[in-house]
Amino acid sequence: MNPKNSPFVLIARVRVRPGKVDDYLNIAAEADSAVQQTEPGMLMHNFDADPDDPLQFTWTEIYRDDESLIAHINNPPVQEYGKKHLELAESIEVEIYGTLADETLNFLNMAWAESGIPFKYFKTTSVGYVRDSLLS
Repeated sequence: MNPKNSPFVLIARVRVRPGKVDDYLNIAAEADSAVQQTEPGMLMHNFDADPDDPLQFTWTEIYRDDESLIAHINNPPVQEYGKKHLELAESIEVEIYGTLADETLNFLNMAWAESGIPFKYFKTTSVGYVRDSLLS
C-alpha cells in the first residue's frame, strides 16, 4: 500500500488551563463542526475528557490519507482553533500511528516546529493491516 494513501490515527493530548475548560470546550466544538463540514478525509474526530483529570483532554482523529492531514492543518477553522488554543491551554502533544510518506513527515516537521507543537511518529511495522472496506 502506498503510504500517501493509507489511513492513520492521530492522537493529540491537550491540557487546558484551570478555569478555561468551558471556553476550551466551546472552541473544540466550533473546530469539530467545521471539520465535519469541510474535511471529507477526516474519518473520525473525537474530543474526549480524561476520566481522572478534569483539565486533560484527547483528540482522536482518523485520517483517510496524508492529503487529508495536510488539508486539516491548512483548514482556516483549524488554524483559528490553534490560535485560541494558545490562550486557553497549557500544552498540546501529538502522536501519529500509521504510515506516512516522507514528504508528509517533512511538512509536519516544518509546520509543527514553527508552532512549537511536539509530535511523535509511530511508524507501522510489517505487522498490521487496513481493511479494504475502510478504503472504499
